[in-house]
This record gives sequence, C-alpha cells and structure tokens, in this order.
Amino acid sequence: MDKTNTYNYTVVRQFALMTVVWGIVGMLVGVVIAAQLRWPELNFNIPWLTYGRLRPLHTNAVIFAFGGSALFASSYYVVQRTCHARLFAGGLAAFTFWGWQAVIVLAAVTLPLGYTTGKEYAELEWPIDILITLVWVAYAVVFFGTIAKRRTPHIYVANWFFGAFILTIALLHLVNSAEVPVTFWKSYSAYAGVQDAMVQWWYGHNAVGFFLTAGFLGMMYYFIPKQAGRPVYSYRLSVVHFWALIFTYMWAGPHHLHYTALPDWAQSIGMVFSLILLAPSWGGMINGMMTLSGAWHKLRQDPILKFLIVSLSFYGMSTFEGPMMSIKTVNALSHYTDWTIGHVHSGALGWVGLVTMGSIYYLIPRLFGRTEMHSVPLINTHFWMATIGIVLYIASMWIAGVMQGLMWRAVSDDGTLTYTFVEGVKATYPFYTIRLLGGLLYLSGMLVMAYNVWKTVAGRQAVNATIPAVAPAHA
Repeated sequence: MDKTNTYNYTVVRQFALMTVVWGIVGMLVGVVIAAQLRWPELNFNIPWLTYGRLRPLHTNAVIFAFGGSALFASSYYVVQRTCHARLFAGGLAAFTFWGWQAVIVLAAVTLPLGYTTGKEYAELEWPIDILITLVWVAYAVVFFGTIAKRRTPHIYVANWFFGAFILTIALLHLVNSAEVPVTFWKSYSAYAGVQDAMVQWWYGHNAVGFFLTAGFLGMMYYFIPKQAGRPVYSYRLSVVHFWALIFTYMWAGPHHLHYTALPDWAQSIGMVFSLILLAPSWGGMINGMMTLSGAWHKLRQDPILKFLIVSLSFYGMSTFEGPMMSIKTVNALSHYTDWTIGHVHSGALGWVGLVTMGSIYYLIPRLFGRTEMHSVPLINTHFWMATIGIVLYIASMWIAGVMQGLMWRAVSDDGTLTYTFVEGVKATYPFYTIRLLGGLLYLSGMLVMAYNVWKTVAGRQAVNATIPAVAPAHA
C-alpha cells in the first residue's frame, strides 16, 4: 500500500507498547522505595539502591518514561486522525522514539549512580539535557508540521492542548536546566539561592501543569468522545478552558515555597493564582464528564470508559485539593508531610495513570487490526485493582500527613514540643504499610494490562489506517 495514503502508526505503536513497559518499571521502583520507607534495611547497604537514588529514578520513570511515552503515542495518533494527514517528517518521528528511549535508559543508569543536579523533576545532568532538547525540537517539528499540512480547516481542541504542552515544556526545560558544566557528569545551576528555588518551582509546578495536565487533557478531549460515541459536551467551554488554564498555571509555582526566603508578595501571587486555577480545571473536568450525557449507561459495560471517566473524577479532586493546599494557613499544616505525597499521587495514579491506561486500551486494538482487546474482563479486573490501589494509597497518606502536621506543631503547656520527630515517624509506620499494599495492587494491575496487551498483539499484523480521500467533518 502507498505510504502516502496511510497514517504513520509505526511510531504510535512503538510509544504505546513502551508506555506499558516503562509503566511497570517506574511503578516497580515506586513499590521498592515504598517498602524501604517501611523497612529501611531493604537497601542492603548498596549505595545505588538507597532511597535517595531510587526516588528520582521513580519520578523520572513514571513521569517522563511512562507518561512521556503515552503523550508521544497519543499526540501522534490524534494529530494525524484529526488533521487527516500523515505525520510530517517520518524520519524525525522515528528519531523522537529512539532518542526518548535513550534519554530514559541514560536516566536509569546515571540516577542510581548518583549523577544528579539535585533539582526536582530535572535531576538529569547536562549531556542528557542536550539530548532531551534535540528530541523535543524534533517532536515540535513533527507535530506542528503535521498541523501545517492538515487537510481539515479546523484545528481540533485536543491539538491545542498538545501544542501548548510541547511549547511550554520546551521553555521550562531550557530555562530551568541552564547550568555550568564542570565535568562531563557534573554541572552547577546558572542560578543561586532563592532565585534558583523560584526558577525550579516555576519549572516543577508547570511540569505538573503542562506535562501532566495539559498534555493529558489533550488525550481526554479525544478519547472520551470517541469511546463514548458522543460529541464534546461544550466545544466553547473547551476553548475557554484551554486559554484560562494555560494562562493561569504559569503563575502558581510559588505556592511550593510558602514560609521560605521567597518574598511574601511572590508567595501570595502563587496562592492567588492557584485558587483561580480551580475554575478552568473544573471547567475541563465538567466538560469531560458531561460528554457522557445520554451515554452514562455505557459505563456498565465499557471498562475503557470507566478508566477515562474515573480519571476525570481524580482530576477534579486533585485540582480542588491543590488550590486548598496552596492557602498559607492550610499549607502550614500540610507542607513537608505525607499529605503532599497523597495529593501528588491522587493526580499521578488517579488522573494521569487511569487516563493513560484507558487511552492505551483504546489504541492497541486499532494499531494491530483488532476490534477490541484480547480480554475485556481483564480490563475490568485491571480497573478495579488500580482504583482500589489508588484509594488505599492516597487515603493512608492523607491520614498520615494530617497526623504528622498536627504532631509536629503540638506544643506542651511549658512551651516545648509535645512530640519528637522520631515519634512522628513511628506513628506513620502503619500507614506506610497500607500505602505499600496500594502500590502493589496498582503495579499488579499494570502486569495484568501487560499480559492483555501481549495477548492482543502477539502474532498480529501491524495495521496503518487509510487516510480518507475527502476529509469528513469528524475524525
């Protein structure tokens, strides 16, 4: 078949399959470090197995390997289907796959060895940062090149979210990773002191805001209407949601630096914009939920739709909790406790994880010429394993976090602290056990998914769908 008449699904297939692989790797490391918090001796006194080295490996693997691969796969699929055009520069698209996998492997080697910048979510050293930049520029060329050659007059809203995510992450990465190399594997930040902290959390929170929110909202706006067989509830709301979200998110970073050396006015700006952020976030959540108007009955039989819709409920919950935690008086209790860990994982496991799994379950059969996954009951099993795992994880961390905050600030009648820090740690132990159980359930669900994907694709011929000769109104 003439390639020019078909979509380029090769790179979509590659990223979709690696999403599952890296999901298992990242979540396995997460379970290991959760177990280490309960039983510290599990590092076996081996430096590269210590919590401090495995924790950044976990965050990088889950965010950039698992989440990143899902974003590449879905954005490449969606931009082709909604533009009725084959991916621009297929060679560059292939480079983004192999280049991104190289970044992930380099991270998996260097972080346990202790090569790190020490910057949250930006720990990778300067040679890897350069490779990330090259891959990202290639990604932008492929994505926006496809938009430019589209055969439809309209740019579907999902592509606006993907495009904003690509451009913003490029800006964040270049500014925050500005560093002075001193050896091949060591560099120092171009910033110092509170300026470094401000730049870091402008990056850190917007990595959440654009990598883990805007990009995945692009997935939501395509896969929920497609799976539900319904149009987006309000297209006007989706456009308002887009512009409000991308404007507001950029200002929220200072809420990570309450009660620090950052000027008070900057902290207050971060708090105010975080509170404003609730409106566009819930606008997107409501738009996705209401897309099921007239189709709610499908949730009974469709586990893929369950993944997608429940992910939105976690998105709504996390984007309510985040602004509340940015209020200074609440932050005085919550910050530096496991409440923050619970909040992060309600978004990561609940929103990012579930919407990714639902989208991959949608994609895999279509990329390999099947009408559905090998086993629909196994998808349902995975859904319940993941959901119960999330609830155990975040509930235990919320309770532990509030308890920690109250214990740390408790003062006796004579003005001394009521509890020592180690008493707070001891009281947290049971909750670490519950969190570990939740993490094990979530990881086990990923193993069920991997088996289902394997049985779906084994022995199957890869399929590239034909581009319509005349572009219809919808993809």
